[in-house]
Amino acid sequence: MGEIFVPALLTILVVLLVSAGIEDVRHREIANWKNAAIALLAPLWWVAIGLPLWPGMALQFALGLGVLLLFAIAFALGQMGGGDVKLLGALALWLPIQPLVSMLVLMSLLGGVLTLLLLADKHVRRSDAALEIPYGVAIVLAGLIVLREPILNQFG
Repeated sequence: MGEIFVPALLTILVVLLVSAGIEDVRHREIANWKNAAIALLAPLWWVAIGLPLWPGMALQFALGLGVLLLFAIAFALGQMGGGDVKLLGALALWLPIQPLVSMLVLMSLLGGVLTLLLLADKHVRRSDAALEIPYGVAIVLAGLIVLREPILNQFG
């Protein structure tokens, strides 16, 4: 059963992530329905990969909730958008602890590079506009890089 659903769920996840990244670049916003879809598909992923209810599914839920709460602090401090926080929480539901930590570190590095590029662009254009970082792009890229193994393993 997982042989059919695992690649289908990964494909849907990739499409949703890429769509969220594009939307964040274009509108500096990520639709709630995309974040909700990513979060609501995670339990199907857990079943498809054969994750046991205890402690597997419980741990994944706790990781997602923990990431959501941690980054909600960044949102409350005005350092991150709400859509980005929800995207992180939803994506955390899909990743075990080690890939999740790798994704968060990679996201931070990519976000820093993105910020530097946008600052350089602002300087070149001599703009006084407030800098808005589409951090969803860093989240999506980091997520896709971390997911590359289960995605590519489907074709091996």
